[in-house]
Amino acid sequence: MRNLLEQIQAALEANLYYVGLMVTLTVPDICGAIGSDTGVARHWKYVQWFDKYLAARYSSGSGQVITGEDCYAFRCSLLHQGTSQSPKSRYGRVFFVEPRDSRATMHCNVHNDALNIDLRIFCEDIIAGAMQWLDEVEGTPTFERNYNKFMRRYPNGLAPFVVGFPVIG
Repeated sequence: MRNLLEQIQAALEANLYYVGLMVTLTVPDICGAIGSDTGVARHWKYVQWFDKYLAARYSSGSGQVITGEDCYAFRCSLLHQGTSQSPKSRYGRVFFVEPRDSRATMHCNVHNDALNIDLRIFCEDIIAGAMQWLDEVEGTPTFERNYNKFMRRYPNGLAPFVVGFPVIG
């Protein structure tokens, strides 16, 4: 899991923003599944995980800017339809501002019915939430049982199938 989070960070550093964002949006699903008795991802687990580990970062004096439901709607629309416009969203459109050298940050602003999010901040917030979650659940029986099925990188192969070179499986 930590390797996946490191690769998201590497994608951001390499300016691979589509890759970083799309993989980031799967993290609450993965965490929700690994942390559950069934080991299966569900809508409500995604929402519950996001609201527990990230909601505080996305609230303001005027309310919750991004909820687990909002993030899930965006996740579904981006990963399944390739769009940032979900009929299930409170926002007509969600757009992400790519990192730039300027010190000005555009994050969690609503313009008309469009929500803008700083891409790097969003991805790093989810990474931080996942690291907090890992610190809480690693070593528990549920985590260990489900994590044994998690797709991961094996730098020296996966015996008895492949030995001597890296595989993901």
